[in-house]
Amino acid sequence: MPDATTTPILRPFRADDAAWLVERHATLYARDEGFDATFGPLVAEILSDFLASHDPERECGWIAEENGQRLGSIFCVAAAPETAKLRLFLLVPEARGKGLGKRLLTACLAFARAAGYGEMVLWTHESHRAACGLYRSFGWELTDSRPVRSFGVDLVEQSWKITL
Repeated sequence: MPDATTTPILRPFRADDAAWLVERHATLYARDEGFDATFGPLVAEILSDFLASHDPERECGWIAEENGQRLGSIFCVAAAPETAKLRLFLLVPEARGKGLGKRLLTACLAFARAAGYGEMVLWTHESHRAACGLYRSFGWELTDSRPVRSFGVDLVEQSWKITL
């Protein structure tokens, strides 16, 4: 019997992806990181702002999908005229370790370069070791690291930057 599995695709984010993305962020971060109920509304606000006012020439979001199932996301948004910001990078657990994160990050960086940004920044937590390793392998540099209390837990917040 032939394998019905296809290669995951990257497609543009659509408004009907927002509820899924909020739910996955809230559920996975609560389960894996102990985040409280304030995280989901933050993701919802980020997506609402993106849908209401993003500049499609300079900002884009992608959804990774396979056989109609959403697997992850990544966004490039403007932080300043010359600086892009990576946001909402997520892979569901069953999609990790298959190179899909590299594909999402490559697409995001390529878009930022084509849009004319000179650098890209991101904010994350030290506990996201696999993602931080991926950033480092792409040439990102850790610019700041500090302990914080966010989303009901103690975290080590990190800022990263890459020259495009």
